[in-house]
Amino acid sequence: MPFSVNSLNIDCEKVAGELVETLKKQVYVQMNRGGAVVGTSGGVDSAVVAALCTRAFGPEKMLGVLLPEKDSSPDSIKLGKELAGEFAYEYIIEDISKALEGASCYVRRDEAIARVFPEYKPGWKAKIVLPTKILEKSQLNIFKLTVTAPGGQPQTKRLPLKEYLHIVAASNMKQRIRMLTLYYHAERLNYAVIGTGNKNEHEQGFFVKYGDGGADCKPIAHLYKTQVFQLAEYLGVPEEIRQRTPTTDTYPDEQTQEEFFFGLKFKTMDLLWFAFENNVPAEEVSKVMKLNTDQVQRVWNDLKQKHRSTEYLRMPPLQA
Repeated sequence: MPFSVNSLNIDCEKVAGELVETLKKQVYVQMNRGGAVVGTSGGVDSAVVAALCTRAFGPEKMLGVLLPEKDSSPDSIKLGKELAGEFAYEYIIEDISKALEGASCYVRRDEAIARVFPEYKPGWKAKIVLPTKILEKSQLNIFKLTVTAPGGQPQTKRLPLKEYLHIVAASNMKQRIRMLTLYYHAERLNYAVIGTGNKNEHEQGFFVKYGDGGADCKPIAHLYKTQVFQLAEYLGVPEEIRQRTPTTDTYPDEQTQEEFFFGLKFKTMDLLWFAFENNVPAEEVSKVMKLNTDQVQRVWNDLKQKHRSTEYLRMPPLQA
């Protein structure tokens, strides 16, 4: 089939049916578990996984766990509750702020931020961003730090590697404590933890090892983000969730996944990625997507670099 803007369209009924049957086999037969635990964030990925699990196991064997902390958007709780109501499954709220304070997550993170911005204080907003104009020019994936004082204007500086690693290491405690909490509920119920990461996150390394990357099975890890949106509409995920801009919901300042990591709109990135994986010539891609071949190659290089540099995250534990 020739490459086109519709190349990522899927037969949602067929795909959803196959995923439901796979989930049943993996959870009931291969893992001998009795149901599913899903961390629901108010985002489209976890909403799709929760909807699939209610089809696979019934709402009575599906538990949604909302895992807010003090930096979380209030919308995450509101939308998580709305999702549970729509699909009639039980949910619980586990605020992990105290666990993170006990692990010194916020203190450790803020120490590193203050080395870049000495004036930074608790109560300020902060976020890490990547260049988002990859189609316009070639650029290194150099992270920057943006902080905003209450009532003030944003300030941005290049983020040194040492401070970047420090901030990320501290912030990753959030995903790891969330996963710890999910496994607590899964083990007390004899359920399986169902992962919510999509192909974009899994293949480009936008996840935390043994955090949100840790799960018993990952039903949508082969689906591009744009395909997840298609499934969401088919499955009846509330429109407010489907229209919500994907965010990291990790840092004190609101931050989209695009500005933190991907650098492109999902529709554009996914089509270019599909073309790359299917060996579509750059000249053909440029005609279909109304881009020049330099832009196409630039994105392909970025995708290859991200996959290569995050291979460690996808590696199983090495043995002698």
